[in-house]
Amino acid sequence: MQHQAVIGHIVNWLKDYALSAGMKGFVVGVSGGVDSAVVSALAARTGMDTLLLEMPIRQKSDQVNRAQEHMAALSADFANVRTLRVDLTPTFEQFEQTAEVSEADYPAKNLALANSRSRLRMLTLYYYGQLNNLLVAGTGNKVEDFGVGFFTKYGDGGVDISPIGDLLKSQVYRLAEALNVSEAIRQAVPTDGLWDTERSDEQQMGATYPELEWAMGVYGRQPPEAFTGRRREVLEIYTRLNRAMQHKIRPIPVCTIPEALLE
Repeated sequence: MQHQAVIGHIVNWLKDYALSAGMKGFVVGVSGGVDSAVVSALAARTGMDTLLLEMPIRQKSDQVNRAQEHMAALSADFANVRTLRVDLTPTFEQFEQTAEVSEADYPAKNLALANSRSRLRMLTLYYYGQLNNLLVAGTGNKVEDFGVGFFTKYGDGGVDISPIGDLLKSQVYRLAEALNVSEAIRQAVPTDGLWDTERSDEQQMGATYPELEWAMGVYGRQPPEAFTGRRREVLEIYTRLNRAMQHKIRPIPVCTIPEALLE
């Protein structure tokens, strides 16, 4: 991959899109992970107004530290970068208490709460985006957004533009190095940060990103039965996740009313 050429291409694409939309720049949620670090670094290089938001919800200290250090470094290097910390923990906990239900009666409670964290962050990004006339820049990569659906519908999936949506996770890591993203972020175990207990992406999906990238390359061309051992297992995982995520990426179904019924 031609790292600098890809960086230049994305930066120009971001700037051209924002200017054509009549927007002043971008707002990016920074989590302490590699995807948001790369997107924020790319947005900063447009020279346009770039607002970086840290939005902790009972966040682990290592995630908070990485996010804050990254934001501080970008704001020091780029005069167009602003940073803001919006602690959403009290807001989330008020919602959690107000919407309290029994986990015994509702087994999906914890997953629903995890997704609510992501949706609360989306709401916050759009709030500050509208205040400042900024586009919400998504931080999802190709594997997550179009392979296994590892994002929350109307949460981190709710964005205006997707700068790295055509890049595999391994390619995002390469860009991160070319963009001088800190080693602490590049070495951190990928996690969505939506749970009180530490849950890595691999633990939640059942496969590593390199494994899922391989599966994404063979999916639709060869069935899981064509492989044995771990490869078959990974392709079965990818197939299951890809089928389950279709509702996230397909247009919202619209009930078409027959003309005769409208007369």
